[in-house]
Amino acid sequence: MVSTEEKIRTKEIFETKPVPAALAKMAIPTIVSQLITLIYNIADTWFIGQTNNPYMVAASSLVLTIFLMTAALANLFGVGGGNLVVRLLGGKDEEEAKKAASLSLVMAAGASLTFSVLCFLFMDPLLRLLGASDYTIGYAKQYLTFVVVIGAVPTVLANTMSAMVRNIGHSKEAGFGLGMGGVLNVILDPIFMFVIFPDGYQVAGAAVATMLSNVITLIYFILTYQKLKGETVLSLPRRVEKIRKDSLSSLFSVGIPAAMSLLLFDLTTMVINRLAAGHGDTQLAAIGIVLKVERLPLNIGIGICLGMTPLVAYNYASKNHKRMKEFFSAARFAGLVISVLCVVFYRFCAPYIVRAFISDADTVRYGTEFLQSRCFATPFMFLSFHMVHFMQAVNRGKVSFQLAVIRQICLNIPILILLNHFFGMSGIVWTQLIADAINVVVSYIIYRRLIGKIAS
Repeated sequence: MVSTEEKIRTKEIFETKPVPAALAKMAIPTIVSQLITLIYNIADTWFIGQTNNPYMVAASSLVLTIFLMTAALANLFGVGGGNLVVRLLGGKDEEEAKKAASLSLVMAAGASLTFSVLCFLFMDPLLRLLGASDYTIGYAKQYLTFVVVIGAVPTVLANTMSAMVRNIGHSKEAGFGLGMGGVLNVILDPIFMFVIFPDGYQVAGAAVATMLSNVITLIYFILTYQKLKGETVLSLPRRVEKIRKDSLSSLFSVGIPAAMSLLLFDLTTMVINRLAAGHGDTQLAAIGIVLKVERLPLNIGIGICLGMTPLVAYNYASKNHKRMKEFFSAARFAGLVISVLCVVFYRFCAPYIVRAFISDADTVRYGTEFLQSRCFATPFMFLSFHMVHFMQAVNRGKVSFQLAVIRQICLNIPILILLNHFFGMSGIVWTQLIADAINVVVSYIIYRRLIGKIAS
């Protein structure tokens, strides 16, 4: 059973603490962990870029799209299970919440193992499909083998456990775990790339560093689960739990759209890489750097949204709709402020940022042009993510999935193909702004209709 002290602490954060303070308490550790995670993702690109080999940079960018699929699996069981758990807690059903948390972890382990095996069996055709050339496929196979084939299970489990820990109110512990993994990766990258592995295997060295950091992160969360056992609804699974049909349906109704939303985002990145590869490996390397650099405001925004989600979900379940909407508005304001500041930063500092990754003159020139253009999409991208997280929190998984389909399938990908045909790389770069501006208008029309039904 959950301790009385834990119940009081949860009640304060979710029910009585002032909205800005509660959001800050949940979001700041998550933002920090998101930034550190971003740093270690960028670190791979930065260290690989020090080889001044565009083919290595392009290869790591290609595999990133596959690696992001592990995040989709973590979303399936971390977001789906985590939101279910916090709504059950809001409804005072602790026993079902405990079973749901355990089952989510078991399913995450099984799904990630299956994904790992499939990537191993179909490695070559998968990389060719993503646009790997004869110059990049060898490096891409190095990266994929360690980061996904070997590393998928610890990566998915660590992120699923982090989501569970965060959703029950322990945002600091969740943030520390992911942040620790990021710091370890940054430390291990140069050791494996330039000391342990021979020249020509820098990509493999970066991949091993990432894999080991995720393994250590998983160990941390296993120890955290043991520490929280008895104080919270979390515990390491000892068997496959059975939960109510409505609970299982709720888990997947939010988890599947959450996973699919990320997969659709990943699909768009694959299309960008594929189209960019048609213009040359240098352009592919440049857009790969830009796609990672622009994650700075997006990861901060996602951290804000992840901090908001359990607060909105809890108050939705307890029918405190006024407080629920206050959390939604506060998160939106914070994310927009960050987004606008980053637009200014990227416009003026783009050449220095890209040059920090690679000194190849052509790559720097393309990267600067791409970043200065794509940065205008940042506020609209945040608003799109923010709305999807809100829909997940209020158990509207189908709506969140529809928004993702509208954004990626109906807008982003068709506009990418169309503008690439007429304007080449410039068209690819400007697509994000056009697609997300339209998507935000559609999202808020849907939101206005839905919020009236929820609050009525």
